[in-house]
Amino acid sequence: MTAMRSERLSAELEGDFVVFLIGARINRIWKVHRWFPVFTAMPRMLAELGRTPDLGLLHARIHFGFPNVMVVQYWRSFEHLHRYATDRSLAHLPAWRAFNRAIASNGDVGIWHETFLVRAGAYESVYNNMPPFGLGLAGHLVPAQGRRMSAKGRLGLPEAGDERPV
Repeated sequence: MTAMRSERLSAELEGDFVVFLIGARINRIWKVHRWFPVFTAMPRMLAELGRTPDLGLLHARIHFGFPNVMVVQYWRSFEHLHRYATDRSLAHLPAWRAFNRAIASNGDVGIWHETFLVRAGAYESVYNNMPPFGLGLAGHLVPAQGRRMSAKGRLGLPEAGDERPV
């Protein structure tokens, strides 16, 4: 288990990056033969991405909440994400094709994704009494001091009375 850090921290990541949310939902629990392959494909892809940092995945975390599962991913760029999704030699495209052959739009399993292009400096974060988490694992953690004491300061906006944590 990663050690909890009691100081107030903020995450920094150099340059633009991508936040990619992807998930699946079991719609028909009794059709295990349909949804189980979908739910096991993602760990294989994440393992592949973890072995090959040059593919551009910075960090990923799986969140479970029956009947849904979601993966929050941080990518170096949209180009890295798109290249991974469309490369015939990597795990995603065969899994996507298998899903479309087996399930497509029959209703057994729902899938979704959302892609957010984040410009350098157009994000903010704070962590207190937490182990490294989320963007703090994709980038690096820095003390939330000075301009980083407030959300407005972390975003580079005028403070207007937002200097201290409540």
